[in-house]
Amino acid sequence: MATPAVQFGDADAYERFMGRWSRAVVPLFLQWLNVPRRARWLDIGCGTGILTEALFDLCDPASVTAIDASAAQIAAASCGRAAQRARFQEADAMDLPFPDRSFDNVVSALVINFIPDTSRALKEMRRVTVQGGWVAGYVWDFEKELSPSGPLRQAMQAFGADVPALPGTVHSTLPALEALFRQSGFSAIDSRTMDVTLAYSDFADFWKAQTPGYSPTTKIINALTDGERRRLMRAVQEAVPTAPNGRIEYTARANAVKAAVTA
Repeated sequence: MATPAVQFGDADAYERFMGRWSRAVVPLFLQWLNVPRRARWLDIGCGTGILTEALFDLCDPASVTAIDASAAQIAAASCGRAAQRARFQEADAMDLPFPDRSFDNVVSALVINFIPDTSRALKEMRRVTVQGGWVAGYVWDFEKELSPSGPLRQAMQAFGADVPALPGTVHSTLPALEALFRQSGFSAIDSRTMDVTLAYSDFADFWKAQTPGYSPTTKIINALTDGERRRLMRAVQEAVPTAPNGRIEYTARANAVKAAVTA
């Protein structure tokens, strides 16, 4: 089966599914990046504004510009905590509407592997970053099924459902990300993994968060008959890691890469 595209137009569903995980991993990423304060930042693929908000909370920026290709995501981010401090705009990562050397640091959370022409986007990020600045980002480890949707996908596969690879899987490993950066002209490259563990209050909480309408996995579930869907839900409930009190807790892994702009 061909790998389906992912659309992120439903900002509320995206926030419900990914928000808690993004908020857990972004402090680890910014601590690792460890750049000077009062910098000018560009947030690529800002989504609902989680990384943008964290930049103000943790990095004391001089300015933050945040872009996303989705008008719905920009609208949601523009109503968030960073609304009055950041500059939000709809824009394409592969054709950034900024002059050369406009930013001290360019960062991207959970986006790099979804960009259609990743090499072109990384070259654009490099173009708009000052010499000595950083281009950095992180993505979930789809290859090892260590994303927040990993337990659901693994349970569905064990049930016998035809679950295709997630878009961006090929670029989700550390070696693949490092190779993308090298191919885009970066040389001073560093990388790391970041593990975060979170819990859902019960299976209903888990299932609602894990099945946003935009997800290819949800589309597979919705295509089942009512009986098949009920059997699948029972199989998933039996397979996911559940504590005696009903809480569902597990670990997801993000792979991060950063590169200094040296010329």
